[in-house]
Amino acid sequence: MYLLRLMIVIISTAVLASLGIVLCLLVPGGSALIPLARFWSWLILKTYGVRSRAVFHSEFSPDVPCIYVANHQSQFDIPALVVAMPTDFRIVAKRELLYIPIFGWALWLAGFIFIDRTDREKAIRRLGRTLRIIRRGVSVIVFAEGTRSPDGRLLPFKKGGFILALQAGVPVVPVSIRGGRDVLPKGSLRVRPGTIEVVFGAPVLTADYTLDTKDALIATVRERIGEGLARPPVSCCDRPPTSAAR
Repeated sequence: MYLLRLMIVIISTAVLASLGIVLCLLVPGGSALIPLARFWSWLILKTYGVRSRAVFHSEFSPDVPCIYVANHQSQFDIPALVVAMPTDFRIVAKRELLYIPIFGWALWLAGFIFIDRTDREKAIRRLGRTLRIIRRGVSVIVFAEGTRSPDGRLLPFKKGGFILALQAGVPVVPVSIRGGRDVLPKGSLRVRPGTIEVVFGAPVLTADYTLDTKDALIATVRERIGEGLARPPVSCCDRPPTSAAR
């Protein structure tokens, strides 16, 4: 069963990423890859018996470009979040993914943002280039901890995504992803079937903050992500108020 699942992942990734490269070349901008990314994520979750459940705060709207700031506990957080995302998006990812043949090339063509986590200044400059993506009405996902938490507790947040939100003048949406550590904790290869819940919190308006008060913005978003992680699970999926770009 392990080898069968692994083969499904490898083959589906190669096939869908190749198709994504073709689509990105034919339709510049990268949005053509997103439906494929959702299908790939759904297929990966289905293969391992993992469900993704989305919960939306009543103040949340997918029609406004935002910086989505999420916690990170498991490799399965990303496909669960991709399936749950109600709008067009790009992800800030570690630069190492760029060097995965076919897969990394497709993400690069689609406009995903790759950063070198060992070079803080270069990473901040790279994030600054995503301003034009946001100005096209596309949201950006940032995993603010920079790596997966080994025990589920929130790690210190990196500042780059918050600086980007302040420069772009867009809200920050706190995203609490929970259940991923039960499915596949950091350092483990054993996947357990389960449910990953993706909680989209109320947007935090950056108009109330400046670059000088970004630490207060970070603290507010971190607190709301913690609240989302601590809330009781729901029995079914909530839907965003509107979603023209799903």
